Amino acid sequence: MTSTETRTVSHDTFVIDRTYPAAPNRVFSAFADVAAKAQWWGDPDDNDTPQEIEFRVGGRETTVGTAPDGSVAFGYYALYQDIVQDERIVYSYDMTLDGRRISVSVATLEFLPVAGGTRLIVTEQGAYLDGLDTMEARREGTESLMSALDTYLHTSA
Repeated sequence: MTSTETRTVSHDTFVIDRTYPAAPNRVFSAFADVAAKAQWWGDPDDNDTPQEIEFRVGGRETTVGTAPDGSVAFGYYALYQDIVQDERIVYSYDMTLDGRRISVSVATLEFLPVAGGTRLIVTEQGAYLDGLDTMEARREGTESLMSALDTYLHTSA
C-alpha cells in the first residue's frame, strides 16, 4: 500500500461447533501432534502443510504455502497462548499474502466430551486489514479445515 491509500480494519467473530466421533484426547492430538496435523492441516492443492510446530505455551507454528502455479504465497504465523491438555487450545496468529499482513486473529478451541465423541467449538476473533481478507473467507477456510479433520479422524482410526 502506498502512503496515499486508505488503511482499514474490520473486526468480526465467528463460531464453528462440530461433533466428531472420537474421544477428546484423539481430537486434541490431531492438533498437538506434528505428524498427525501434517496429514489434515492446510490445502494440499496449495502445498501448505505446517513447516514448524512447537506445541507448547509460547511455542510457534508456521505454515507457508503457494498455489500450484506459484502465484500466491500465504503465510500463517501462530503463537500458542494457552494449552490445557485434551480440553483447550488458545492461539493468536497473523496471515500474510505475498508477504503483506492481511489479518490478525485470536482462536480458541474447546474439546468437550459428549456421548460418542467430542464436541469441538472453534471461536475466532479477527481483525481483517485493508480489505485484503474477510471474516467470510476466514470462516470458509476454517470450515474446510474442520472437514479435513473429520476425514482424518475417520480414516486414521
